[in-house]
Amino acid sequence: MRTIAAMLEHIPTHLIGGPLGAGKTSLIRHLLEQKPAHERWAVLINEFGQIGLDAALLSTGEDGVTLAEIPGGCLCCVNGVPFQVGLGRLLRQAKPDRLLIEPSGLGHPAELLRQLAQAPWSTVLAVQPTVLVLDAAALSRGQALPDSQKHALADAGLLLMNKSESLDGTSRKELAEKLPQRPLFWTSQGRLPIDRLPGVDARASEQSQVVTLPAGPVTLPQVWLDHTKPICQVQAAPEGWSIGWRWHPSQRFDVDKLGQWLGQWPWRRAKLVVHSDAGWRSANALDGQPLVFSPSEWRRDSRLELIFSEAQPQAELDQGMQGCLIAD
Repeated sequence: MRTIAAMLEHIPTHLIGGPLGAGKTSLIRHLLEQKPAHERWAVLINEFGQIGLDAALLSTGEDGVTLAEIPGGCLCCVNGVPFQVGLGRLLRQAKPDRLLIEPSGLGHPAELLRQLAQAPWSTVLAVQPTVLVLDAAALSRGQALPDSQKHALADAGLLLMNKSESLDGTSRKELAEKLPQRPLFWTSQGRLPIDRLPGVDARASEQSQVVTLPAGPVTLPQVWLDHTKPICQVQAAPEGWSIGWRWHPSQRFDVDKLGQWLGQWPWRRAKLVVHSDAGWRSANALDGQPLVFSPSEWRRDSRLELIFSEAQPQAELDQGMQGCLIAD
């Protein structure tokens, strides 16, 4: 049995791809729930926005799981430097038996796979067949996949046909005929038995030689100079425009007001974890859908991130979120 400090090689690595809102985070949450108790897993998450929400949404307090985020766009951009450094730091910290990587739904899975096949990752990691999470209901309605996701279809080890509960047998057959002949698993809410995960039987081995992993300076999060004011970050890119806020955990929100306020804006994606009058709550919605709040284990801060197709008036958004605070 290896010591806590031992580093492994050929770590089974699972890329969980798919378009924005298909259910990648839900799948990872269900996989973490099925993690063998004696294993250590690491999860590297990329988000389009700058604030970072998925680690908060995945936070469960479970032992043996280390989460890391690379916010701000595609993992494969900027010559891969943020990805290379972030992955190296995560592996040194977690020393995992298994690694899950969730690229942004606006990213390019094929390019990320190309990077993972190069040194030093080619010996450190053993990349398993990709799981591509798809919104089956949206595809059945004729919604097109982004080109970056289409390019990943042919090489996927599994197409997880999520949100398929409303599709009958005929609809499923018609949809399957439009896709490459890859293994399909029809499901809802991102559920996948762990024995159906491609490469789940792969095991890491003891490190045979020391490998130098990319390193870089640690970027410390911004801190609040005024606990009543948020830290706000905006990102503009060809794929879209995002705005996110981090609020001090002492500030509480009225979730009903939040839902009403968000319903007035044309966002493509909304993710949030907030301290409310009923405790800590999280929600995750797509294309203006009503928010459904769930209890959250996150306690570090309140976070909200919105992705739009085009830039929005920031001052109005700031004012609207401020109006959802509970006055103490």
